[in-house]
Formats: sequence, C-alpha cells, structure tokens
Amino acid sequence: MDSSLPLFLLLLFSAGTFVSATDHIVGGHLGWNPNINYTSWINNQTFYVNDLISFRYQKNMYNVFEVNKTGYDNCTMDGLAGNWSSGKDFIPLDKAKTYYFICGNGYCLNGMKISITVHPLNASSANATAPNASHHAHSAAGSAAAPGLRPWPSTAAWLLAVAAAASLGIGSGAGI
Repeated sequence: MDSSLPLFLLLLFSAGTFVSATDHIVGGHLGWNPNINYTSWINNQTFYVNDLISFRYQKNMYNVFEVNKTGYDNCTMDGLAGNWSSGKDFIPLDKAKTYYFICGNGYCLNGMKISITVHPLNASSANATAPNASHHAHSAAGSAAAPGLRPWPSTAAWLLAVAAAASLGIGSGAGI
C-alpha cells in the first residue's frame, strides 16, 4: 500500500467540509415587484458573508439601490452605496452588517424595499449550519442552493485533492 494514500484520503474527506455560498433570489419566484410581502421571504432566509443576493425584475421598470437606514425608512437615496438596473442583479454580501435595498422610481413606497442582516462566517457559524442544513434547504424557497456542508467537495477542493494526489503519484501506478 502506498504510504501517501492515507494523506490523499484525508485531503479528500476534509475537502468536503467547505461551506458553500448561497444565492438568495429576492422574493423567490415572485421576484422584485411591488405589493409583495418581503418580510415573510426574509424571515425564511439566513444570510452569511460571501452569499449573494439576486434581484430579478423587469428591466427599465424597476431598479435596486443600496442605501442607509434613513434612506430605507424614508424611501430616499440617503447614504446611497450602490445602484443596479440590469433586471438580473447579483450583489455580493461581502461584509457582516445590515444591508438596506430599495427600489427607486417611487416603488419603494409600494413595498419594494428589504433590510437584511448578514452574519459573519466563522468556524462556529459554519458548524452551526450543519445540523440545520436540511431545515434551511426546505425553508429557503427561492434560493439557488442551501448553505451548509456539501455532500461532495467543492470544485476548488476537488481540484486541490486531485493535484495533491497527482503530486504524490497516486493513481499513476507508482508504488504498485
């Protein structure tokens, strides 16, 4: 038996513990539109650093602005931090904080606004997602993928394991 095989297996199995990011599609199948209860949608989501939030809407009719709390509360452009208008916007949630998004064009007053809290992703939050992964997958309607432990290594982890195996000569007939 090749002495590098246990190392390869350790790399392979540890690679499967990486936490995946989630793409949260605002409003699920209803998208970003007026007169939708986004509070109910948000209550079924858990946001972590490195997740994405996606807004899907009719281009040239709606848009998305990231504002501060005052802008959110008053449907104004106070604290404008970003704006999107492609109709299919993917916004990275790269900081643990509260984000405020509104629609301009007057639709904020018709309920097109959301406030989300993004949690840090650290060892304790990664471990905390494991027992809840199946619950989150069920409750996160409108998400592209549920966060938690992947049943198989991520592409990057898989490539790392394959590269490690190749450098150790596993599978090449070496040591057989």
